[in-house]
Amino acid sequence: MAGRNFILLGAPGAGKGTQAQRLVEALGVPQISTGDMLREERRLGTELGKKAAEYMDQGKLVPDDLLIALIAQRLEKPDAAKGFILDGFPRTLGQAEALDKMLAAKGRSLDAVIAIEVQRSVIVPRITGRRSCPKCGAPYHVEFQPPKVADVCDACGTKLVQRPDDTEAAVVKRLEAYDTMTAPLFAYYEGKGKLRRVDGNADVETVWKRVKEAASA
Repeated sequence: MAGRNFILLGAPGAGKGTQAQRLVEALGVPQISTGDMLREERRLGTELGKKAAEYMDQGKLVPDDLLIALIAQRLEKPDAAKGFILDGFPRTLGQAEALDKMLAAKGRSLDAVIAIEVQRSVIVPRITGRRSCPKCGAPYHVEFQPPKVADVCDACGTKLVQRPDDTEAAVVKRLEAYDTMTAPLFAYYEGKGKLRRVDGNADVETVWKRVKEAASA
């Protein structure tokens, strides 16, 4: 697969991050995550980072114009010249429309929007079962990747923790927000002939095979 421009869509826990990393390796293009970039801009103390921090510190959504400016700035870097994989953006119709305009102004366009679809009955236990070591960061899952001793890190013996946003109540809220803000993007990109639906109710290797086929279509 030659360098191309993709968006990965999917609910929290759909496996976007895992598949994005595989696409990065297959395509040789960067994965662009607005969350990671916002944290980095904030750490560096840039003007954009300072503006975004004002909203983040109040628990508010960062405005679309700042996010688009962040994406535009990132796409100017040399490694993005061959293509990109957007993960976690756009999240709303407004962001999708702004992205289209920004790409058009740069003489670029999306090749495909790969939507990984997973049943809610699968997503909730996927997320709520996650555990991690607060000391060394090792990841676990109570069902799919359990530690040798329950709730204890294999590597350093530290008691494992569950992230606050991985509790069932938090997951339900995240999924509700996704349904309200992001699900309408499916129809938007389908109308443009860009949407490629992938059944994510399978093991990682099977889903990767489907993602590869969608990216090559």
